[in-house]
Amino acid sequence: MCVLKVFRAINFVSFKMKRTLLAGLIVFFPTFSYGIRPFITDDARIVGARLAQCESWIRLDDLSCQQWNVAAYGPNDRLEISLGLVHGIELSPIAKNQYSYAMPLIQSKYLLKEYVPNKTPGIAIITGTFLPFGKGDFKAPNFNAFGYLALTESLGNNDLVLIHGNLGANYMHSQSGDLTVTWGVGTQIRTFGGLHFVGEVFSGDPYVPGSGMAFQTGFRYFVNDFVQVDVTMGEGFAGQHKLPLWGSLGVRMVTDWFKK
Repeated sequence: MCVLKVFRAINFVSFKMKRTLLAGLIVFFPTFSYGIRPFITDDARIVGARLAQCESWIRLDDLSCQQWNVAAYGPNDRLEISLGLVHGIELSPIAKNQYSYAMPLIQSKYLLKEYVPNKTPGIAIITGTFLPFGKGDFKAPNFNAFGYLALTESLGNNDLVLIHGNLGANYMHSQSGDLTVTWGVGTQIRTFGGLHFVGEVFSGDPYVPGSGMAFQTGFRYFVNDFVQVDVTMGEGFAGQHKLPLWGSLGVRMVTDWFKK
C-alpha cells in the first residue's frame, strides 16, 4: 500500500526522459566512485583535489518516501565541501501524501590523516548544519549544527575489509538547547567481484536529529569505475524515537571534469 501511494502521488517522467538523463549523467561523471550514503556511519576519506561527487538515494518506509541529493567538491586533497537537500512524499494518514522538502544541507569534511592499509587508520573531522528552510515534516524545526570524528581502518589486500567508526554530537537550538551524542560503527567487506557486503549499527543521524539506535545492512556494487549502487534495509531498535523499517536504493558517481 505504501508503494502504491507513492506512485499515485508522484508524476514520474517517461522512460525516454529517464534514459536521456542517465546517459547525460554517465557522460558528465566519467571516472571513479566511492562514498558512504545512504549509510549513516561516515568514512575518513574525501573525494579528492578538484574532484566532484554526486550522491542520490531513495529511502522508503511507512511514513514517507524520501529522495536525497548531495553534491560534494574537493578544492584540495584535504578538504571536501558538500551541499544537499531532501524532498518527497509524507505517507502518514495525517499528512495525506503531502509533498515535503528541506534544504540546504551544508557540510565540510577535513582529512586529518589518510589511512595506511593494514597499519594505521585514517582520521577526518566533519561539521555541518541543516538549515530550517522547507515545507512539511522534512523541514528542520530549528537551527541545528552537528560535528563528529570519523575513523577508517583498511584490512587485507585492496581494501578487502573497511571498518568505519564515528563519534560526535548534534545540537538543536531550542529553549533547553538540546545536545545529542551520535555514534556509529560500520563495515564494508568485498565478497565477489564488485559486490561488497555492508552493515552498520548507529545511534543518531547527523542529518536527521532525534533518531535513536538502529541497524542497516545490504550490498554495495561497483558497476564499473564510475558507477556504484547501494541496496540496503534497516530498522530502529532502541531510543525514544525508533526508526521504522526502511529500504533504500542509492547511486553515486565521481568526476574529474574540474581538472580538465
